Amino acid sequence: MLSTRAAHLSSRVVRKAIVASPALTAVRRRTNISARFVQSTAQTDRDTITRLLYSLGTKREVERHLRIFSSSSNPTQPAKFAVIKVGGAVLDQLDDLAHSLSFLYRVGLYPIVLHGAGPQMNDILEAEGVEPDYIDGIRVTDANTLQIARRVFLEENLKLVGALEKLGARARPITSGVFTADYLDRPRYGLVGRITRVDKRPIEASIRAGALPILTSLAESPEGQILNVNADTAAGELAKELEPMKIVFLNDKGGMFHGVTGEKLDVINLDEEYDQLMREPWVKFGTKLKLREFKELLDHLPRSSSVAVISAANLQRELFTDSGAGTLIRRGYRLTKYNNLASIGPDRFRQVIHERDPDVRAGIASVAGILGDLERTPFTIYADEPLDSVAVVSHPEGEIPVLSRLLSSRAGVLNGVLDNVWNAVRKDHRKLFWTAPVDDENRGWHFERADGSFTRGSKTLFWYGVTDAAELERTVRSFEEKKRIPRAYLPVSPMRASAPNGADGSRAYSTLARRVPSGTRGYATAAAPVPPVQHTTERKRLALVGARGYTGQALVSLLSSHPYLDLTHVSSRRLAGRALEGYTKGSVTYSNLGVKDVEKMENEGAVDAWVLALPNGAGAPFVAALNSGAKEKGKQSVVVDLSADWRFDGGWTYGLPELYGRSAIRNATRIANPGCYATAIQLLTAPLLPYVKSGAWPTVFGVSGYSGAGTVLAQTPDGQPISNPKVPPESLGGAIRPYSLTDHVHEREAGRHLSRLLPGLNLHSKGVESVQVAFVPVIAPWFSGIICTLSMPLASKATAADIRALYEERYKDESLVRVQAGVPSLADISGNHGAVIGGVQVHSEGERVVVVGGLDNLLKGAATQCLQNLNLALGYDELEGIPRI
Repeated sequence: MLSTRAAHLSSRVVRKAIVASPALTAVRRRTNISARFVQSTAQTDRDTITRLLYSLGTKREVERHLRIFSSSSNPTQPAKFAVIKVGGAVLDQLDDLAHSLSFLYRVGLYPIVLHGAGPQMNDILEAEGVEPDYIDGIRVTDANTLQIARRVFLEENLKLVGALEKLGARARPITSGVFTADYLDRPRYGLVGRITRVDKRPIEASIRAGALPILTSLAESPEGQILNVNADTAAGELAKELEPMKIVFLNDKGGMFHGVTGEKLDVINLDEEYDQLMREPWVKFGTKLKLREFKELLDHLPRSSSVAVISAANLQRELFTDSGAGTLIRRGYRLTKYNNLASIGPDRFRQVIHERDPDVRAGIASVAGILGDLERTPFTIYADEPLDSVAVVSHPEGEIPVLSRLLSSRAGVLNGVLDNVWNAVRKDHRKLFWTAPVDDENRGWHFERADGSFTRGSKTLFWYGVTDAAELERTVRSFEEKKRIPRAYLPVSPMRASAPNGADGSRAYSTLARRVPSGTRGYATAAAPVPPVQHTTERKRLALVGARGYTGQALVSLLSSHPYLDLTHVSSRRLAGRALEGYTKGSVTYSNLGVKDVEKMENEGAVDAWVLALPNGAGAPFVAALNSGAKEKGKQSVVVDLSADWRFDGGWTYGLPELYGRSAIRNATRIANPGCYATAIQLLTAPLLPYVKSGAWPTVFGVSGYSGAGTVLAQTPDGQPISNPKVPPESLGGAIRPYSLTDHVHEREAGRHLSRLLPGLNLHSKGVESVQVAFVPVIAPWFSGIICTLSMPLASKATAADIRALYEERYKDESLVRVQAGVPSLADISGNHGAVIGGVQVHSEGERVVVVGGLDNLLKGAATQCLQNLNLALGYDELEGIPRI
């Protein structure tokens, strides 16, 4: 009767939700430090809390839920994240409650908290000799009882606010001004109200000020009389007004329970189960009242809303994992099966395909073609009434079914309809095959439901119900011959799988299900295992020379979260003697390290690695000092230089691991960190080199935020040093400013290193001896983020699908390079630790391609890339300390 709990939230991409913590806001007011510094430190705080959330469920679950909640939780546009009703008994668990709410605050989420205080009131009434009086479960409230209620509500409210503030989470007590009420029945219940109006302005003002609103369930009549209101009822009226994604009722039991078996009810789908539940003999009294109230509430709200009944200690698990921890109540939908297009409504179905099918949206398939293919074989369509989730299964007589389309809207995933549809498909078919794009945002969802998978190019083939390798190969061969799957996947058997690095440079993987303990998933890989790189966890020390600029600040923020690499020295002549802000692992003070200091420290082995974040041309004396100090001790520390000084020096290793390999960096002690524009240009251009045309070089138009120009040191009115942007955004007048129109250093840098890839492509025989890039940089009035548009003539005709497949194949194993269908926007890039590439288009003649890509110039263009190189050179995992959000 009750469905199994599964993922019910969308994975719509919202790249970040950065909200400065109140402590940081105060620091910014006191010292006038840069907004970027505050933002990066707040991001560190958020990353730390996010890592703690990973312990509750899989990282993918936590990040997906965070993206969705963050999309509706913004202090500048008050949130519709959650209304949380706190029962009076839960207030006695103040530590658990405050920590749970503080977690939400620290990841940028602003729930609206409303509490009762029934048990506390009863204790006081009993102590004062007043017998509580209830009629139909409603507390009769006279003047004396109301006076006690007001006192208790205020005390409990301030206790919760104080507990939150102690944990660093700002909170605002709101004990009046939100609810207007009429008398419910004055002769019968006394000073008890029925809410007639909700004023959300005090709540919105609290959220805009960066504080959690903490409400009581007291209301006022139009004449100003205070009225007592049931807290559950008040929470419901509040939810009707705000239409939040989640309504959470915190109780001390942690959920709702079956009246006979005593088991916790995991999920209740009201549209399917409500009538039957209300007829159950064990559903009575309070349980029946709760279900009735929940149904009435959800009937007034969008289907994206749901109710959760949970304990305070398990609030994060309920919100951020697919399995949850309490009882989830949602409306749901009844599912219908259709065996022909006429029964589902062909126009509605066409619209679903047009809007959601990834192949149609990418321009590699048409709606008419999909419908034509569908009608050639028997099929069943599984869907809910509004078609929020649709599955199409083709099942010719005597053949294994293929799930040819699985299309879900955001609401379909959010409300669990996708899982209901999947369960219906699984119930009807013991064996099933299906495919999904490798960049599918819900890719983990597919892996969790498959017994095995096989990736080739831009698609992954999944299956369940087939464990015999011979049957698997026969089935896939049949599918390929009859074109029931969209590309060639053979060989898939263990003996015939391609080697990890084939002669063509591609990689092939084969995974077959093997029996594993219940609740886990295991795969047997067909290719011979490659010994993994052994990563150290030894703590090491780092010195940063030139730490006051934007890149230095970003690197400090990253190092603050690195579990093994400790920042022990920071050097800045103008900031010497001041405490380093934003580094939370210890107290570090700026020093003014001269050349002799650096040489001495290197000779004594004071640190294990150095980062030089100095202007172009300023680092040579320090490098000479490091070389001299290392010569005396006989061993070099790792040095990563962020300037352009050594990017053309053959004695230094060029640190762009995605294109030029990791092994050289692992063995290097002198690493030149690539330029921000140069990184973007090379990542955009490298996959297209097989199509490069001699004498017709690619052109890149790059637009960067003003942080790329760097900082200048200035003073605050009270004489304190402060870093200001070298190009103030107001100087741009809201427009863009081209500069260095020819011979930009990053133009030469990109061409030099891309040319290193040519021998492996055998292009010299075609007259291509080197790569040249025409690059036009532009500065824009946003803070950080680079967007580059590459236009390149092609040596031979190609389609957009061909070109996109090149990018997908090249970067399929790269955690910090993402290939997407659409054109990347600034929101995809700014604050992102990786690069984003998309928007592939080919001219109608097939002879010119345009691709858009970008990265954050302070992160993947500088600090994040620097940390990648440090991790590799020092023996750590390459992505250690780098947030992947």
